[in-house]
Amino acid sequence: MLLFTAAAPPFMKNGFVLACERTREAVLIDPGDEVDELLAVIAEHQLTVIAILLTHAHLDHVSGMGRAVRALRAPVWLHRDDQPLYERAAAQGVMFGLRIEQPPPVDHYYEGDGSWGRFGDYEVAVHHTPGHCPGGVCLAVSRVAEPAGLEGLFVGDTLFAGSIGRTDLPGGNYETLMRSITEVLFRFPDEAVVYSGHGPATTIGRERSTNPFVVEWLAQRGR
Repeated sequence: MLLFTAAAPPFMKNGFVLACERTREAVLIDPGDEVDELLAVIAEHQLTVIAILLTHAHLDHVSGMGRAVRALRAPVWLHRDDQPLYERAAAQGVMFGLRIEQPPPVDHYYEGDGSWGRFGDYEVAVHHTPGHCPGGVCLAVSRVAEPAGLEGLFVGDTLFAGSIGRTDLPGGNYETLMRSITEVLFRFPDEAVVYSGHGPATTIGRERSTNPFVVEWLAQRGR
């Protein structure tokens, strides 16, 4: 799989382009302030973006939506529970003293957990992981052609290398977030690579054994 990532100030939020090396079909994940760099990569590698997939609707993950949709004409996907956040994206910007373009309408909502669809030789499965916000999701990307296997987990702001998503924003809930991490994300094998909305990549095994928030949570429950 071809994987490109970029981040830009002020939030240094990771945006991603995932593409099939055979068909050049691609998906764009969470276009924010780094969108111009991602659009340049798409053009340079002559990729065809078939969808814009959002892990959630906080402003740093959607601030580049307008430019992305105008450039790519690709449908937008979001979890329905984050629609209220999405509709208030410009207002979220005001809270941080920023002016951002209100993103274009959502085209489709993820339908529960399970397969979203494919881009080339790769399949995307959606897993609802609320807690950071009501409609947060993990996008699990797997290669379906030989050699098949899990390519990575794109978890938004649910889990970070050595940390977890904040829960003090509207719709956040610490207990719900920790259940999403330990009961949804930790079902994946230790070697699964985690690509977070901020910071470096990590693995499920590393976070299971060394993430201080997780270690404390599991210890309190005798696990």
